Amino acid sequence: LSQSVFSTIEVDDFSARLFKIHQQILNEGGSRSIVLGLNRSDYMLDKRGDQPPSLKQIEINTIAASFGGLSSRTPDVHRRVLKMADRLEESRRILDNNPAAGLAKAIAKAWELYGSERAVVMFFVEEVQRNVFDQRCIERELWKRNIPTSRKGFDDICKTIRLDQDKRLFVGGDEIAVVYFRNGYMPQNYFSEQCWEARLTMERSVAVKCPDIVSHLVGTKKVQQVLAKPGVLERFFPDQPQVVEQIRATFTGLYSLDMGPEGDRTIAMALAEPDRFVLKPQREGGGNNIYGSEIVRVLEKVKDSSERTAYILMDKINPAPVQNYLLRRDTPLAVSSCISELGVFGAYVRQGKDLLMNECVGHLLRTKSSEHSDGGVAAGVAVLDNPLLV
Repeated sequence: LSQSVFSTIEVDDFSARLFKIHQQILNEGGSRSIVLGLNRSDYMLDKRGDQPPSLKQIEINTIAASFGGLSSRTPDVHRRVLKMADRLEESRRILDNNPAAGLAKAIAKAWELYGSERAVVMFFVEEVQRNVFDQRCIERELWKRNIPTSRKGFDDICKTIRLDQDKRLFVGGDEIAVVYFRNGYMPQNYFSEQCWEARLTMERSVAVKCPDIVSHLVGTKKVQQVLAKPGVLERFFPDQPQVVEQIRATFTGLYSLDMGPEGDRTIAMALAEPDRFVLKPQREGGGNNIYGSEIVRVLEKVKDSSERTAYILMDKINPAPVQNYLLRRDTPLAVSSCISELGVFGAYVRQGKDLLMNECVGHLLRTKSSEHSDGGVAAGVAVLDNPLLV
């Protein structure tokens, strides 16, 4: 991990602050051995020439992977619409989907391993939360299991957070068994130095973090690019060449902008044909990627500077557009040329070296007009959708 992100933390302050916390936790001997991961891997169908379409990975989200809750509700919505349109056969081909239950199952397992019925699952949320109902779906699944929950933002946490002598975490008087991050993934989330101190305190505690600081860093674009390099996957799947081949088949071209000949070649390639690529900074939350002529503008500015190492370059995926309707507030219904992005939710729980849960728990389909290069549901560009089996 240190080697993978070294060049990035030299120039990106946000990544550097996260890595500094990681180093401090390592120096203190690490936190508790219970690891909880709620991830979402996003894909598009890439269509090139006469070749059949293939599923290519856009990114993997290891922190605050959203829409597991709302995507559990959309199948019933679309089935209802199809039935009202007298399309009964099509309504039966909408896939069952309940990521909220699977994500909650993993959180519940981590809560049980923590070992205190009085301790709560803390949803760590933004002060102004636009996606609250997505989170409430998961919270409701936990209530079904009689697991207590709380919702806290940085304001509340900074005022009341503390550790006892056993490094148990307390916020607002509650002992915290699990910290479920739906905040803390963008620089602007940390609006004061006290926020960074609170993040460090959470990481130092024996509470289960979802994600912990290591998993947060593993989800960066730089690590995604390093994983695509020859020989890297083989380290994690020794003697499993078929597994390596299947995973690598989902990778599109990912290129380093580190200082040196390799990065120089990447710069030259991107400047020569910018429409073939996407320039990605080390940021989550959507709306950060750079396309087309803007790639040229950014790279011309940083090409001779170490600032370029804050980015990676990725081949642009080319999905085949389809005709569809997008239902959005204050927007007239009209047939649009649309492209879709498939997200696959994974949930895992590990205690020490024992992997106790590792499951695919559902999917998410987002559809947007093909005229938009970037932006998702939260940005008002994409809508929640469902696959229809044909």
